[in-house]
Formats: sequence, structure tokens, C-alpha cells
Amino acid sequence: MKLSGKDLLSLHDLTPEEFSSVLDHADAMKANPGHFARSLERKTLAMIFEKPSLRTRVTFETGMTQMGGHAIYLAPSDISLGARESIPDVARNLERMVDLIMARTFRHDSVVQLARNSRIPVINALSDYSHPCQALADFQTLRELQGDLRSVRICYVGDGNNVCHSLLFAAAKSGATLRVACPPGYEPLDEVVDLARQDAEKTGATLQIGCDPAEGVRGATAVYTDVWASMGQEAETEARAKIFRPYQVNDTLMALSAPGAHFLHCLPAHRGWEVTDSVADSPASVMFQQAENRLHAQKAVLLMLAGREKLS
Repeated sequence: MKLSGKDLLSLHDLTPEEFSSVLDHADAMKANPGHFARSLERKTLAMIFEKPSLRTRVTFETGMTQMGGHAIYLAPSDISLGARESIPDVARNLERMVDLIMARTFRHDSVVQLARNSRIPVINALSDYSHPCQALADFQTLRELQGDLRSVRICYVGDGNNVCHSLLFAAAKSGATLRVACPPGYEPLDEVVDLARQDAEKTGATLQIGCDPAEGVRGATAVYTDVWASMGQEAETEARAKIFRPYQVNDTLMALSAPGAHFLHCLPAHRGWEVTDSVADSPASVMFQQAENRLHAQKAVLLMLAGREKLS
């Protein structure tokens, strides 16, 4: 699958074959990192951040270093997208200086504008609409643990946010079963659900949207949650806590899942809110394996978009 020169703004942009190929590359890079040690030699990644980050910055920067490349961190105060300088002008500058752009933004339109005005690949490292690199790492983790993704039954419990959107696209591309359980009024966007269902028709994936966490989790092989209030929604934290309390992933809810089910979280986790310590620290929890796989999945994305695919 040739992704050279393309952008990754959403997993909906990938075909099912391309989605699977990224995971194959991620597995190969995890198994034999030394084989790819010079794959991005003399390549530079510009990393634009509007939000704080632990996993995103460390994994992208480490990934470039491990492949012989270089990453430049651009903090909010360095660049101020759309304020100090227009987004199109930022893109037109960077395309003449670096080889790839990664952006972690509030508004999805900011990533879209970067891609529209740049001749080099742009990677969405998180926006209010989508978090594609996270879902790639999630599905790499699920494939490692549970094998054929078509047999995986995931239940996402909580806010129908950017992570939920990307899980819908990933499940649709892979043929998995995904049930989403959100409080009324906090469901994923209808547009995302419609696009994911179009993808699902090609792969046989099953996508269900509901409001009952117990019904969603029953028989699931993986249970996934995220924070109740994302960055930028801090003013809603207390109000959301009351609404989302019945959606906490705790021992009682996990007991409804299939024997041997895994617990996933994209992190950071607000322990005692969306998940209890007893679940987060249990043998079922694989959230740090997910975090590690951000490194491998993103290395695969960087390699493939830069046109340096080589599995052998």
C-alpha cells in the first residue's frame, strides 16, 4: 500500500487495505526496530502543538530519532496558529523547510487548512474531530492480544468524542464489532456514524450506538473509556461528572464483559472518575501497552507517508 505524500487527517481517509498495512508496518517496526534505524535519515518532522502532551510529543520525537530523522517541537507560544500568522502561511513556510508536519490542535479545521495549503504530508495528532494515531495504536494492541480483528467485540463507554470517532472508523475499516454507549446528548456525530457505516458495509463490521453501558459491555472482549471532559471542556467538568457517573468503568461493569476481556484507555486517566483504580491497575488493563504502541504505529505512519515503506 503506497501512502507516500498523502495526509492522515482521519482514518476514514484510509482504505481497509491501507489501514491493515499500517498495522503490519507497526508490528514489523516493533519487532525489529533496528531494521528501520536509518529509514528517515535526513528527514525532519515539524511538530505543532496547541495542547499539552506527554505521549504524542515523546512518541513522535522518539520515533523520528529511532529512524534517523529529526523532530522540531513548536509550542503554542512559538507558532500561535491563525493568530500570529495565518494557517495557510504557516503551511507554506514549513513545506519549504521540513519533510512532514504533525499537528495537535483544538479545531479540526486547523489540520485541514495545514494539509490543504501544504505540499508535504500532514498528520493529525489530535483534533476535536479525530485522533487517528491513537486508534491505530489501539487496534495494533487489540490485534496483538486478540488476533483477528473481525472477532473483536469492543464496547466504548463514555463521551462520543474524537477518540470515539476514530474508534468507529477503525472498527469499520477492520471488520470489528464496536458498541458505543454514551449518555443521551453526548453521542458521536451523526456524520461520523454515517461515514463509518458506509465503510462497514465493505468489511462486514458491526457498529451500534446506544445509551446503556451494561448492555454495551455485556459479552465484550474489550472495554474502552476516555475522560468525561476533554481539553477545552474544563468548565463543564463538574456538570459532566454528574451526567457520566453511571458510565464509570468499574469492577461491576467489567464483570459483564467476556471472560479475559481487556480494558483500554487512551490516557491520561482521571482515576476515580471514568475508571476506578481497581480496573486501571488490574491484569485486564492494557492501557500502557496502548501507550507504547503509539510509538510503533506513528513510526509506521511517518515511514509510509514519507515514502520509505520497506517491510523486508
